[in-house]
Amino acid sequence: MPNVAHVFNAFTTLMVTIDPPGLAPIFLALTAGMDREHRLLMATRATLIALAVLLLFLAFGSGILTTLGITLPAFRVAGGLLLFVIAFEMIFEKRQERHERTSQRALTRDQVISIAAFPLAVPLIAGPGTISATILLSDQFSKIDWGRLMLAGVVVFSVALVLAAFVAAERIDRYLGATGRSVLTRLLGLLLAALSVQFVADGALALFAAKG
Repeated sequence: MPNVAHVFNAFTTLMVTIDPPGLAPIFLALTAGMDREHRLLMATRATLIALAVLLLFLAFGSGILTTLGITLPAFRVAGGLLLFVIAFEMIFEKRQERHERTSQRALTRDQVISIAAFPLAVPLIAGPGTISATILLSDQFSKIDWGRLMLAGVVVFSVALVLAAFVAAERIDRYLGATGRSVLTRLLGLLLAALSVQFVADGALALFAAKG
């Protein structure tokens, strides 16, 4: 059985890579224009999809990537590029305009699932860093009796904290106003742009090192 240290280390690793407090304001900016009911639905859908993705990679991650011939650095580069597109839209208010046009369409089940899947679930919650950490932890826990089952519990609890952070973020919206949301969106866009560049840089360096 995995001891407390194993579980604590796994939880700490996932918390650092997922960063629920950091995702809360990003969720707030990405769901601007939605009412409370649909924002909660979006948060629930996004966390469930992210949980399914992480559990899938926990169980089959190494095998999936190996079968497809995909390396973790390559996956990190792809996730960084996707994040950069999101950041660009946030900085230049393209995302806000899109939300205003799609707010009514988001009321449908299919549209809610689509937006929750990308970019909220992937790559913001279940991003390349989190997926990489999950795969590495899975290899570590596989050497312990019932280890992967315990790791699955840690993953579920971590994603539940993300949902709690999203629910709390909804309450902040009433205090921001239109000006506050605009400023917040641009600031978060800059942070996301930097994060995306870091993802691409780390992945590219790892790819070059592997070829060198």
